[in-house]
Amino acid sequence: MESKRGWLKQSFGKRLNAIHSWNAWILVLLTVTGIVLSIGAIRGDLGGWRVTLKQLHIYLGVASILLLMLYAPMIRKHWRQIRTRRNQRANLVFVLALLIGWAVSGVILWQFRHMPPALNNTALFVHDGLTWVGVPYAVYHAISRSRWLKRQQRLEQAAAVVRPPAASEAAAAIPVPAATDDAAAERTAAQAVIAALKASPITRASFLRLVAGVVLVIAVGPAFYRWIKGALDTGGSSTAEYVANDGNRMLPAPEPLPDSAAVVGGGAKGNFRIYTVTEIPSFSSDTWKFAISGLVDRPNAWNWEQFLKLKRTVQVSDFHCVTGWSVYKCTWEGIPLKQMLEAAGVQASAKYVKFYSGDKVYTDALSLEQAGGDDIMVAVLMDGKPIPQQLGGPVRLIVPQMYAYKSVKWLQGIELIEKEHLGYWEVRGYDNDAWVGSSNT
Repeated sequence: MESKRGWLKQSFGKRLNAIHSWNAWILVLLTVTGIVLSIGAIRGDLGGWRVTLKQLHIYLGVASILLLMLYAPMIRKHWRQIRTRRNQRANLVFVLALLIGWAVSGVILWQFRHMPPALNNTALFVHDGLTWVGVPYAVYHAISRSRWLKRQQRLEQAAAVVRPPAASEAAAAIPVPAATDDAAAERTAAQAVIAALKASPITRASFLRLVAGVVLVIAVGPAFYRWIKGALDTGGSSTAEYVANDGNRMLPAPEPLPDSAAVVGGGAKGNFRIYTVTEIPSFSSDTWKFAISGLVDRPNAWNWEQFLKLKRTVQVSDFHCVTGWSVYKCTWEGIPLKQMLEAAGVQASAKYVKFYSGDKVYTDALSLEQAGGDDIMVAVLMDGKPIPQQLGGPVRLIVPQMYAYKSVKWLQGIELIEKEHLGYWEVRGYDNDAWVGSSNT
């Protein structure tokens, strides 16, 4: 109660400055944690710290929302104070729009398990887009409002106040003899030209602000263009690039079934984001093996040519990542997991199905009941083409109704086990039951 009274006793200006400072520091921390979380290449290095960092990012976001609520009763008075300053009003509107947009989209992503995937996808696009615009703007705002630049501006204003009158004004104040009127006129005209040249059209402070803006545009512009191009392209253009630049050497290439070749799903709608906990591996059909073992009656191992002879089916399903993005209507072709388990003969003591990635690091598991889903597939093709290495090929698991960390990439081994196994991300804080719409991750 006392702290509330102390806050209210402070002058309006002090409270406004305090909120501005707190918001600036929170924005810095949100930017740093957000950027680190968005870098897929270091997910493995972060390990369990990634979950902690994500929670910190959420707490900082909540703190930012509380600051907005604290500022809300002050908006009207603040708006009146800057009624004659158009630039400050425009800045205030822009900053509030950024903060509110970040807050709303952030809350949706925070509560993603209670939201439909399409809304999560939109929220992620908005959140990322505001970050691309807002962070450079915040950096520019910090530079343009820095104490050093303000000092430069004050010095320039002071120099303008004490600057001697323009040559034309000085000449007009001095009486000139009639006999020299022509000469005086020429001198006055010449001095007026020099005075005009000395009057810089842009101050030093304004020039430095302009330079800072240009540098930020040059630094951020190309990356922003690549992001917006990929984000707005729902035709999976990045997937085509992954296929074209695939580092796997798997021969012969799998022949797609008619439905797969026709891409019955219409083609993936959206673009995959590449996340990995190791360096992306590449594979060759000369050395590649796939095995099913453990508590089964008929363990088996296949080379590439043998694996391609297994009976495959085609299905259309969506792909949902736990970070909020989705790719819709992918046409997958592969071996139903249920079919592989039936062929292997699961023993009565088996309770779980464990999956091994060819990166030799990543594992995950499903209960035997979960693994019996009709749409769980050991996939070999996507949209009629071999799955490229960056998307988990040549073979990956697809579990459409669970978040994608269950869909093990570079799948090479299946083991039937009795005791529960927690996968790579589960031991680092992710939910073991990753059903879309109900996960607590």
